[in-house]
Amino acid sequence: MKANRSFRKYLAVVGLHLTMVIVSVITLLPFLWMVGASFMKNGEASTFPPRFIPSQFTLDQYQFLFQRMHLGRFFLNSLILAVAVTLVSLFVNSLAGYAFAKFSFRAKRPLFVFLLSSMIIPGQVTMLPVFLLLNKLGLLNTYFGIIIPGMASIFGIFLIRQYLQSVPDSLIEAARIDGAKDFAIYWRIILPLAKPVLVTLALFTFMGTWNDFLWPLIVMTKEEMYTLPVALANLLGEHTPDPELMMAGSVITILPVLIVFMALQKYYIQGIMLGGVKE
Repeated sequence: MKANRSFRKYLAVVGLHLTMVIVSVITLLPFLWMVGASFMKNGEASTFPPRFIPSQFTLDQYQFLFQRMHLGRFFLNSLILAVAVTLVSLFVNSLAGYAFAKFSFRAKRPLFVFLLSSMIIPGQVTMLPVFLLLNKLGLLNTYFGIIIPGMASIFGIFLIRQYLQSVPDSLIEAARIDGAKDFAIYWRIILPLAKPVLVTLALFTFMGTWNDFLWPLIVMTKEEMYTLPVALANLLGEHTPDPELMMAGSVITILPVLIVFMALQKYYIQGIMLGGVKE
């Protein structure tokens, strides 16, 4: 009886791992085809059944993108914006989250509830008033037109606030007794302790800004200021029957995000697990 139970448990474990392997392979197939197609000659990616390995590797698609389409400029635009928005957002969100977690002020809880309730409003609804405001400020066709709206997010404030609930108040009080000012406590104590959740928020913000298409398309009308997704969308309109070229552009778009995620995934998982501390 005991042997049968152990055998069934073994079969369940094997079945679970086999299922995970199958799902992983199915999930990776489109990505593997995309990478393979980016190194194919024109027309080879359109064959059926689809080929995953090119008959002859070529860098023609990447050379065309960087030499004739000047994709390097758009890549740099996306990188500058993603890094700038991420850094500014981390600073502003961490300050706000710290205030909601460890400071006492009038209407603190109603204000926090109001912020959370505003998350139900779709982002598309606020695009028009934000666009009109940026137009009045003369920030269209500037990097600030993308950086300023991304300075803070309700999700980021909530995530950091929930994480900082786990920081003992006695630690902050001890620092105040030693003469530390509020900003010094934030900079020297809170930020180092909040490293996992800050990395988590940085990943979300970086990926969201890097992949954002609609808002840069609305704010930027000068071609030299296009971000990578906007430039690739224009490329799609100009080279519709050229899937190999589009796959090369997609690889260039995905690769930085993939590298950042793989490098910081340990902190990301730790921040997600510890970010849901209850009051």
